[in-house]
Amino acid sequence: MALLWIPILTLLGTLVPVFTSRHGRGICVAATLVAPLLALVLIFLHAPVVIGGEVVSQSLPWIPLLGLDLALRIDGLTLLFALLILGIGSLILLYAGYYLSPDEDDGRFLAYMMLFMSAMLGIVMADNLLLLWLFWELTSISSFLLIGFWGHRSDARRGARMALAVTGAGGLALLAGLLLIGQVVGSFALAEVLAAGDAIRASDLYPLILALVLFGAFTKSAQFPFHFWLPHAMAAPTPVSAFLHSATMVKAGVFLLARFNPALGDTVPWAVSLSLVGLATLLYAAWFALLERDLKGILAFSTISHLGLITLLLGLGSPLALVAAVFHILNHATFKAALFMSVGIIDHETGTRDIDRLGALWSMMPLTGTLTILAGAAMAGFPPFNGFLSKEMLFEQSLINNLLGALSGIIPLLVVVGAMLSVAYSLRLIWSLFFAAPKLTREQKAQPPLKAHDPPRGMLAPGLFLAAMSLLVGLFPMTLAAPLVNAASLAVQGETSPLFTLALWHGLNLPLAMSAVAVAGGVLVLRHHRRFAGIAALFPTRDAGLMFEAVVQRVIKAALWLTLRLENGSLQRYQALLILCALAMASIGLTRLDALTGERGLQPLDGMLVLGAGLIVFGAIGSALSHRWRLVSLLMLSVVGLTVSLTFVRFSAPDLALTQLSVEVVSMILLILALFFLPQRPPLMVSSRRILRDLLLAASLGLVVAMLNYALLTRETLTIADFFLRESLPGGGGTNVVNVILVDFRGFDTLGEITVLTLAGLATFKLLNRLKLFMPAGNLEGIRWSRHRYPMILAVVAQILLPLALLVSVYVFLRGHNQPGGGFIAGLITAVALILQYMARGHDWTRERLPISYPVVAVSGLAIATATGMGSWLFGYPFLTSAFGHFDIPLIGEIELASAMLFDVGVYLAVVGATLMILINLGRVTTIHRPSLEER
Repeated sequence: MALLWIPILTLLGTLVPVFTSRHGRGICVAATLVAPLLALVLIFLHAPVVIGGEVVSQSLPWIPLLGLDLALRIDGLTLLFALLILGIGSLILLYAGYYLSPDEDDGRFLAYMMLFMSAMLGIVMADNLLLLWLFWELTSISSFLLIGFWGHRSDARRGARMALAVTGAGGLALLAGLLLIGQVVGSFALAEVLAAGDAIRASDLYPLILALVLFGAFTKSAQFPFHFWLPHAMAAPTPVSAFLHSATMVKAGVFLLARFNPALGDTVPWAVSLSLVGLATLLYAAWFALLERDLKGILAFSTISHLGLITLLLGLGSPLALVAAVFHILNHATFKAALFMSVGIIDHETGTRDIDRLGALWSMMPLTGTLTILAGAAMAGFPPFNGFLSKEMLFEQSLINNLLGALSGIIPLLVVVGAMLSVAYSLRLIWSLFFAAPKLTREQKAQPPLKAHDPPRGMLAPGLFLAAMSLLVGLFPMTLAAPLVNAASLAVQGETSPLFTLALWHGLNLPLAMSAVAVAGGVLVLRHHRRFAGIAALFPTRDAGLMFEAVVQRVIKAALWLTLRLENGSLQRYQALLILCALAMASIGLTRLDALTGERGLQPLDGMLVLGAGLIVFGAIGSALSHRWRLVSLLMLSVVGLTVSLTFVRFSAPDLALTQLSVEVVSMILLILALFFLPQRPPLMVSSRRILRDLLLAASLGLVVAMLNYALLTRETLTIADFFLRESLPGGGGTNVVNVILVDFRGFDTLGEITVLTLAGLATFKLLNRLKLFMPAGNLEGIRWSRHRYPMILAVVAQILLPLALLVSVYVFLRGHNQPGGGFIAGLITAVALILQYMARGHDWTRERLPISYPVVAVSGLAIATATGMGSWLFGYPFLTSAFGHFDIPLIGEIELASAMLFDVGVYLAVVGATLMILINLGRVTTIHRPSLEER
């Protein structure tokens, strides 16, 4: 259970700020920090075992039929990411307490941040592919909430929509890929998938799986060409950006690539795809980071570039390249979070993020400048910072690649160019902010100069701590980083991690020369930055956000055009399109007419069957032909329902016959009442083409259904009827198999059905309650409605039938467990008897004598059925487990009592309450505004 507590703590932490925000921000932040810090302690408790090469796992069954288990694991890769998520996340929560303005809803913000943390933690800890995907989508949802936190700003709304659309599309592709992996492996357990790498790579589905998984990873980690959403996500508050760029969301993509390296890696398509996409992203984003003016925009493009670097290393695929990729994940998280905190401080203190308006801040903000210099030097890859170490490893591994054959030598050159640009934009960030003079326009010079100062120590401390870690890891890498990096690279490589040494000095070698060229080139590029900016200005630029919105608008317009073409307000057209689609799909399997007939022979025909079929055909055709006379059409339709009931009797299904007959009566009453809301006489159908169309569609659909029935009925089919027939009496205590199935074997289904029925009744009750509709004084022919609203003969008959019907209802209910009957049929009989009374005497008269609240009846029935199911828990049995026994009662003798009878009482009350809620309220609407005698 220790592993399960880690995500549970962070999930519970989402509720803490909601309940503590009213006590002040300090208490709210402190209380919120408790959950991630406790989870961090639990991670540290497992660290020694994991660093030693062990994998700690825990699995609880959840939905075994889907292969979805609540399975968690901690290996080296999980340990690395969990420490980043919880450690950096805790520091950012502390930072956010100072960053947010006093009027911000800090409870909601911190709750979203904790949800974000929980989602990412779930991804890295998941030991089941489906569970991983659930948390994957939760990161998209939580990031949408955080990016759009300032919902009053249009850029925040656009950025949130863009991030959700792009990463959501990738999530759907990833789901398809994971399902295919599960199909190939036969399991969704991550351990089995990673062990079945050879089988996956040998599968014919491997190219499709690879494409789908890479699409999901590339969209999440903003790899080219899906990078455009990340700069627009900078509309989020800076703590969100710091967390998103360092330890969550965009790191999920590279985590997925690293996690699936043992299963999908070590192939040419994998290596080429990752290397080329990573290299393109590295260069493209570095160039735009150099040109960007917004401070967060610079860091956003630098994040994309560094993610491309990690993807490139994963694509190179050599053992030391994988070590370098893991190491740079750690390094990038520390200095990038620190840089975002620094930018947030500058924005917080100066009110702007425009790098051209800022400058000479060192004298005003020396501590913030120190933080920025330390973290910026690490991002540039200067010794003795941690970024230098992973950059040197990248140079070394790029020299030994063989991806492009004879052209492989171009990769080291492009990597040097990327490193050179990284040096340039890092130095530009430091120099322009703290040492260079601001590049102000004439209007800006006329404004008062910026007055800034260092923030409170609590706001500065998290960033300084991370910047110091960037320096300490660079100075003491084998002590502070090597054990963690070794454990993580072991999980990525799936076998054994290579021996490696992390050190600042490896002697005079080619990687060191490449570093020197990168530094010198970066300084040179920075000196001529204006020229490069001028060259870039010659080329037309388009805002990715505007392009995305334009695409969205085009899709909306296309959908609107298609909708208007399909939806013209004609119900007949909709039904025709639906039937056409059904015919097209069903006809595919019916093309081979010779294969329709199965091994079983045809049943013999007799006169009763022919007569019944004839009545059904007559009623159906008569209902269609008399559709303009709605009451006649309903009577014809009732002939069909009655004949179906007789058919059930003919084939020895008395329960179905009783149910069909009861439902038929209730349905006819419902339809007659509903006629009030329809035109008394529908318009004439004058189009012969439409008649011909409908006739062809009806005949075709009837033919297809007949062919399907013929194909099924002439074949032997597997059935579970024998099980129910055999177990009905010993397992359920009843000889009426249908009723035992409803209240025992499939009781959970019945509970769901009466829940839906009750909800439908309550919804109808609320919709029709106090509804006022105009009712004319007469019909279309001018004949006024009769003054005798309630005929005496109907009232007398209803009064006689009510006690008899209720007695039959009780009888049918009590015999239902062993003879045809049961709660459902008895409820319908009671409902019909009561509605007849309402129709005969009117609502007010009946209500005075039967003051019953039918919503209460329906809800009480549902509660009784649920309580019956929960009662089995008291005896240690699963929900809805029934019990029965035989008892001797004086003067009566031996009888059988079953707990299913209480469940059937709930069904009975739910059916009565829901049915009468619907019918009585329809009846009230039709009579509530009938003209009085004086009005006539």
